[in-house]
Parts: sequence; structure tokens; C-alpha cells
Amino acid sequence: MDNISGLTIVIPCYNEEESLPVVLPEILKYAEENNRKIILVNDGSSDSTGKILEKFKSGNFKVITHKINKGYGGALKTAIKNVETEYLVSIDSDGQHYLGDIDILFKKMKDENADMVIGSRREIKSDDVYRSSGKWIIRKISAMLVKTNVYDINSGMKICRTETAKQYLNLMPDSMAFSEIMTLIFSAQNNLVIEEPIRLKDRAAGKSTIGLNTAFDTVMEILNIVMLFNPIKIFLPLSLIFIVLGILWGLPIIFAGRGVSVGAALLIIMGVMTFLLGLIAEQLSLLRKKS
Repeated sequence: MDNISGLTIVIPCYNEEESLPVVLPEILKYAEENNRKIILVNDGSSDSTGKILEKFKSGNFKVITHKINKGYGGALKTAIKNVETEYLVSIDSDGQHYLGDIDILFKKMKDENADMVIGSRREIKSDDVYRSSGKWIIRKISAMLVKTNVYDINSGMKICRTETAKQYLNLMPDSMAFSEIMTLIFSAQNNLVIEEPIRLKDRAAGKSTIGLNTAFDTVMEILNIVMLFNPIKIFLPLSLIFIVLGILWGLPIIFAGRGVSVGAALLIIMGVMTFLLGLIAEQLSLLRKKS
């Protein structure tokens, strides 16, 4: 495979003292052999992560330390701001990703002239029913609100154009929802986003901290992005729901000869007002996109 120098590996890291001694030597060896740069952000770790990273620092390996924990997205945003190569690829610090898959994603990106290629875990079945159900719900909500053909929107392994990523950084959250929102923003802004299957290993150490709060936060961030880029997709369904409920409530009363129901009329008025607010929000969104 051709040697590619314009690529930086960005890695967020928080309290990974157990996995780093296992994972870092492999990453550093890969980077040296393939002329990659590495930016790892120590996101306010409270264990010995910082001391371990100091032992591994080298020419192509840059470590940035946050004094306090800013979150998964906050760490990635810091890393992306410091990338100087044309392309960047994000991976996790827990050792689950196969480094050879980076070359596969990069080749796919060049072949398709894509703006982002996501390492898809579609064929990998999770034993955690709750996580699988949560991801399914997030995917369905995303598909309804944002036009995208991407299945695995929350994959932590993705490669993209650095300039494009930096352009959208101020819209991305500091939380675990970063992966999903980054994918949706690229898609909403008509960038070419595609997928390529990857493999996964067991974590080198530790366990995932993703839970119910993460899923709730992700849904809220998705709603925020939709309100920013395409608010009518939220306002229009709400307005239709109000109007239909009002009609269903009011018709039986009208047919019974008891006049117009105040509750039904209120629901219909709420539906019309919601629709008008949606039109205003859509116009504001269009003005923001043009500015």
C-alpha cells in the first residue's frame, strides 16, 4: 500500500492507565511505519495516564493535556484544532480498533472522493441489549430528522477532511454525542459521507462508560442540530399532530349538534401557530446557511 503522509490520528483519552501500556506501543509502531502523526488529548485524567503518556512521547506523537475533564467531544475538538495534515482519523484509546483498518478507510475515501468515511460496525453484534436498543432508537430518530444513508452514525472510528471538520467544530458538542453529531452535520451540509466495514477487538482494559444518560444527551443534541439546519422537520409533524387531534376531538361534538369544542379549537389553533413558527424558524435557518 502506498505510503500516505497527510494523515493524523486523533485519540481522546480519559483514565486509561490500564490500556495505554498495551495500546500505545502498537499505535506508535504503526504511525512510524506509515509516516502518520498522532495527537492524543489527555482529558483531565485523574489516574496515572499523564505519567504514562510522558514516557511514550516522540517526534510524531503530540500529547495535549486538559486541566479538567471536558468530555469525549471536548477532547476530540482540541485534537482536531491542532491537526495540520489534510486528513484526520479518530480512534478510541481502549484498543478496540484494528489499525490496519485506517488504510482501508483512507483508500475508500480517496477512491470515492468522499468527505468522510465511517468505520461501520453494522455486522458486529453487541451482547449488550440495552446499548443495542439505545443505538437503534438513535439511528431511527436520526433517519427521520436528517437525510443520511449512514447506518453506524456513532462509530468512534472515522476519517474526514481536516478543513471541513474544523469548519463545523463550533457546532459540535463536548459530550459523547460528538460522533453522532459530527456525522449528521457533515450529512446535513451535503458532504459525501459513506461507510466501510471495520473489525473490533475486545477492550484492552476497563469498561465502557456509555449509559442511559448518554443516549438521552445524544437525542437532545440531534434535536438541536435539526433545529439549526432543518427545523421544519420538527415543527411540521408537531403542527399536524395538534391539528389532527383537534379535528378528531371536535368532529363527534359537532355531529352531535353541541357546537364547536373549545378544546378542539385550541388544539387546531396550536397546530396552525406551530406551523407558522416552523416557517419562521426555517427562514432563519436558511439565512444562517447563506451567511
